[in-house]
Amino acid sequence: MIKKILFLVTVFISFGFLGNKLNMEWEYLFNGKDLSNWEKRGGEAQYEIEGDMIVGISGESTPNTFLCTKQSYSNFILELEFLVDDRMNAGVQIRSNSVDSYMNGRVHGYQVEIDPSERAWTAGIYDEARRGWLYDLRGNEAARKAFKHNEWNKLHIEAIGNSLKTWLNGVPASNLTDSMTRNGFIALQVHQMQTAGVKVKWKNIRILDLGTNTEFPTLLEGTN
Repeated sequence: MIKKILFLVTVFISFGFLGNKLNMEWEYLFNGKDLSNWEKRGGEAQYEIEGDMIVGISGESTPNTFLCTKQSYSNFILELEFLVDDRMNAGVQIRSNSVDSYMNGRVHGYQVEIDPSERAWTAGIYDEARRGWLYDLRGNEAARKAFKHNEWNKLHIEAIGNSLKTWLNGVPASNLTDSMTRNGFIALQVHQMQTAGVKVKWKNIRILDLGTNTEFPTLLEGTN
Protein backbone atom coordinates (compact mmCIF):
# COMPACT_ATOMS: atom_id res chain seq x y z
CA MET A 1 0.00 0.00 0.00
CA ILE A 2 2.82 2.40 0.92
CA LYS A 3 4.62 1.66 -2.35
CA LYS A 4 1.41 2.38 -4.27
CA ILE A 5 0.95 5.73 -2.53
CA LEU A 6 4.57 6.69 -3.22
CA PHE A 7 4.12 5.75 -6.86
CA LEU A 8 0.98 7.89 -7.19
CA VAL A 9 2.71 10.87 -5.55
CA THR A 10 5.62 10.50 -7.97
CA VAL A 11 3.27 10.41 -10.94
CA PHE A 12 1.42 13.47 -9.66
CA ILE A 13 4.61 15.50 -9.23
CA SER A 14 5.93 14.41 -12.61
CA PHE A 15 2.84 14.89 -14.74
CA GLY A 16 0.25 16.75 -12.68
CA PHE A 17 1.09 20.26 -13.95
CA LEU A 18 0.03 20.51 -17.57
CA GLY A 19 2.52 22.38 -19.70
CA ASN A 20 5.15 22.62 -16.99
CA LYS A 21 8.59 21.14 -16.80
CA LEU A 22 8.14 17.58 -15.63
CA ASN A 23 10.55 17.67 -12.70
CA MET A 24 9.01 20.78 -11.00
CA GLU A 25 12.43 21.74 -9.67
CA TRP A 26 13.68 25.23 -8.87
CA GLU A 27 16.05 26.58 -11.51
CA TYR A 28 18.72 29.12 -10.60
CA LEU A 29 18.85 31.93 -13.17
CA PHE A 30 22.44 32.89 -12.32
CA ASN A 31 24.91 30.08 -12.92
CA GLY A 32 27.47 31.51 -10.49
CA LYS A 33 30.12 31.92 -13.21
CA ASP A 34 29.06 34.36 -15.91
CA LEU A 35 26.13 36.29 -17.37
CA SER A 36 25.82 34.23 -20.55
CA ASN A 37 22.08 33.70 -19.93
CA TRP A 38 21.48 37.44 -19.58
CA GLU A 39 21.71 40.54 -21.77
CA LYS A 40 21.86 44.23 -20.88
CA ARG A 41 19.30 46.67 -22.28
CA GLY A 42 18.62 50.37 -21.82
CA GLY A 43 21.23 52.57 -20.15
CA GLU A 44 24.89 52.18 -19.26
CA ALA A 45 24.80 51.12 -15.62
CA GLN A 46 27.12 48.18 -15.03
CA TYR A 47 26.48 44.63 -13.86
CA GLU A 48 29.28 42.61 -12.30
CA ILE A 49 29.73 39.28 -10.55
CA GLU A 50 30.92 39.15 -6.96
CA GLY A 51 31.05 35.58 -5.71
CA ASP A 52 27.51 34.24 -5.84
CA MET A 53 26.00 37.68 -6.42
CA ILE A 54 25.04 39.85 -9.38
CA VAL A 55 25.85 43.47 -8.58
CA GLY A 56 24.22 46.43 -10.32
CA ILE A 57 26.27 49.64 -10.26
CA SER A 58 24.73 52.99 -11.14
CA GLY A 59 26.16 55.24 -13.82
CA GLU A 60 26.01 59.02 -13.78
CA SER A 61 22.78 60.26 -15.40
CA THR A 62 22.40 57.19 -17.59
CA PRO A 63 18.83 55.96 -18.32
CA ASN A 64 17.26 53.01 -16.52
CA THR A 65 19.35 49.92 -17.19
CA PHE A 66 18.16 46.32 -17.22
CA LEU A 67 19.93 42.96 -17.08
CA CYS A 68 17.43 40.69 -18.83
CA THR A 69 17.12 36.94 -19.08
CA LYS A 70 17.41 35.67 -22.64
CA GLN A 71 14.52 33.32 -21.93
CA SER A 72 10.91 34.43 -21.57
CA TYR A 73 8.54 33.10 -18.91
CA SER A 74 4.74 33.01 -18.63
CA ASN A 75 3.61 31.44 -15.34
CA PHE A 76 6.13 31.07 -12.57
CA ILE A 77 7.15 31.51 -8.97
CA LEU A 78 10.27 33.63 -8.56
CA GLU A 79 12.37 34.11 -5.45
CA LEU A 80 15.48 36.18 -4.85
CA GLU A 81 17.37 38.10 -2.20
CA PHE A 82 18.64 41.64 -2.56
CA LEU A 83 20.79 44.12 -0.66
CA VAL A 84 20.37 47.72 -1.75
CA ASP A 85 22.09 51.00 -0.92
CA ASP A 86 19.57 53.39 0.66
CA ARG A 87 20.34 55.90 -2.12
CA MET A 88 19.36 53.44 -4.86
CA ASN A 89 16.00 52.82 -6.50
CA ALA A 90 15.89 49.48 -8.29
CA GLY A 91 13.51 46.72 -9.24
CA VAL A 92 12.82 43.31 -10.72
CA GLN A 93 11.03 43.19 -14.07
CA ILE A 94 8.69 40.28 -14.77
CA ARG A 95 6.78 39.45 -17.97
CA SER A 96 8.65 42.32 -19.61
CA ASN A 97 9.56 42.94 -23.22
CA SER A 98 11.71 45.01 -25.57
CA VAL A 99 10.54 45.36 -29.17
CA ASP A 100 11.52 47.86 -31.85
CA SER A 101 7.89 48.80 -32.45
CA TYR A 102 7.45 50.08 -28.87
CA MET A 103 9.42 53.21 -27.97
CA ASN A 104 12.40 52.09 -30.04
CA GLY A 105 12.96 48.97 -27.96
CA ARG A 106 12.53 50.46 -24.50
CA VAL A 107 12.09 47.82 -21.80
CA HIS A 108 8.50 47.82 -20.59
CA GLY A 109 6.32 45.67 -18.37
CA TYR A 110 5.61 44.76 -14.77
CA GLN A 111 8.21 45.77 -12.23
CA VAL A 112 8.39 44.63 -8.62
CA GLU A 113 9.78 47.72 -6.94
CA ILE A 114 12.86 47.93 -4.71
CA ASP A 115 12.39 51.17 -2.79
CA PRO A 116 14.50 51.88 0.32
CA SER A 117 13.22 55.47 0.53
CA GLU A 118 10.96 56.76 3.30
CA ARG A 119 7.98 55.89 1.07
CA ALA A 120 8.91 52.20 1.43
CA TRP A 121 6.99 50.70 -1.49
CA THR A 122 9.33 47.72 -1.96
CA ALA A 123 7.37 44.79 -3.48
CA GLY A 124 4.77 47.10 -4.94
CA ILE A 125 4.03 46.61 -8.66
CA TYR A 126 4.85 49.33 -11.19
CA ASP A 127 4.27 49.17 -14.93
CA GLU A 128 7.58 50.31 -16.44
CA ALA A 129 7.28 52.64 -19.45
CA ARG A 130 3.50 52.05 -19.72
CA ARG A 131 0.83 52.78 -17.09
CA GLY A 132 2.86 53.61 -13.97
CA TRP A 133 1.82 52.37 -10.55
CA LEU A 134 -0.62 49.46 -10.57
CA TYR A 135 -0.33 48.40 -6.92
CA ASP A 136 1.46 50.64 -4.43
CA LEU A 137 1.80 49.97 -0.71
CA ARG A 138 0.29 53.11 0.77
CA GLY A 139 -2.43 50.96 2.35
CA ASN A 140 -0.18 48.11 3.47
CA GLU A 141 1.75 49.23 6.52
CA ALA A 142 2.90 45.71 7.40
CA ALA A 143 4.64 45.27 4.05
CA ARG A 144 6.19 48.75 4.25
CA LYS A 145 7.64 47.90 7.65
CA ALA A 146 8.96 44.55 6.42
CA PHE A 147 11.83 46.16 4.51
CA LYS A 148 15.23 45.86 6.22
CA HIS A 149 17.71 48.65 5.60
CA ASN A 150 21.32 47.67 4.94
CA GLU A 151 20.42 43.98 5.21
CA TRP A 152 19.45 41.22 2.82
CA ASN A 153 15.76 41.16 1.95
CA LYS A 154 13.80 38.36 0.25
CA LEU A 155 11.22 38.75 -2.49
CA HIS A 156 8.72 36.02 -3.34
CA ILE A 157 6.82 36.68 -6.58
CA GLU A 158 3.99 34.67 -8.13
CA ALA A 159 2.83 35.31 -11.70
CA ILE A 160 0.11 32.80 -12.53
CA GLY A 161 -2.52 33.61 -15.11
CA ASN A 162 -3.92 37.08 -14.41
CA SER A 163 -2.71 37.00 -10.81
CA LEU A 164 0.45 38.82 -9.74
CA LYS A 165 1.35 38.53 -6.05
CA THR A 166 4.39 39.51 -4.03
CA TRP A 167 5.75 38.96 -0.54
CA LEU A 168 8.58 40.86 1.17
CA ASN A 169 10.44 38.90 3.84
CA GLY A 170 7.40 36.65 4.17
CA VAL A 171 4.89 39.52 4.51
CA PRO A 172 2.14 39.76 1.84
CA ALA A 173 2.65 42.92 -0.21
CA SER A 174 0.91 43.14 -3.62
CA ASN A 175 -2.12 41.25 -4.90
CA LEU A 176 -2.87 42.44 -8.43
CA THR A 177 -5.18 41.05 -11.10
CA ASP A 178 -4.11 42.22 -14.56
CA SER A 179 -4.11 40.65 -18.00
CA MET A 180 -2.13 43.09 -20.12
CA THR A 181 0.98 40.92 -20.52
CA ARG A 182 1.19 37.17 -20.13
CA ASN A 183 4.77 36.46 -21.21
CA GLY A 184 8.17 38.10 -21.13
CA PHE A 185 11.67 38.16 -19.70
CA ILE A 186 12.81 38.73 -16.13
CA ALA A 187 15.23 41.59 -15.54
CA LEU A 188 17.22 43.25 -12.77
CA GLN A 189 16.86 47.02 -12.90
CA VAL A 190 19.22 49.83 -11.91
CA HIS A 191 17.29 53.09 -11.95
CA GLN A 192 18.61 56.29 -13.46
CA MET A 193 20.65 58.25 -10.90
CA GLN A 194 22.76 61.38 -10.77
CA THR A 195 25.43 59.56 -8.76
CA ALA A 196 27.70 56.86 -10.15
CA GLY A 197 28.94 53.86 -8.20
CA VAL A 198 25.86 53.15 -6.05
CA LYS A 199 25.19 49.41 -5.77
CA VAL A 200 22.36 46.93 -5.50
CA LYS A 201 23.14 43.23 -5.07
CA TRP A 202 21.06 40.16 -5.91
CA LYS A 203 21.61 36.50 -5.00
CA ASN A 204 19.79 33.16 -4.87
CA ILE A 205 17.69 34.07 -7.92
CA ARG A 206 15.56 31.02 -8.58
CA ILE A 207 12.41 30.26 -10.56
CA LEU A 208 9.79 27.54 -10.61
CA ASP A 209 8.67 27.60 -14.25
CA LEU A 210 5.03 26.53 -14.56
CA GLY A 211 4.97 26.82 -18.34
CA THR A 212 1.38 27.09 -19.62
CA ASN A 213 -0.13 25.97 -16.33
CA THR A 214 -2.28 28.63 -14.67
CA GLU A 215 -3.19 26.64 -11.56
CA PHE A 216 -1.16 27.22 -8.41
CA PRO A 217 0.91 24.09 -7.57
CA THR A 218 -0.95 22.93 -4.48
CA LEU A 219 2.04 21.04 -3.10
CA LEU A 220 3.67 24.43 -2.50
CA GLU A 221 0.76 26.09 -0.69
CA GLY A 222 1.71 27.56 2.65
CA THR A 223 5.40 27.95 1.76
CA ASN A 224 5.50 31.74 1.74
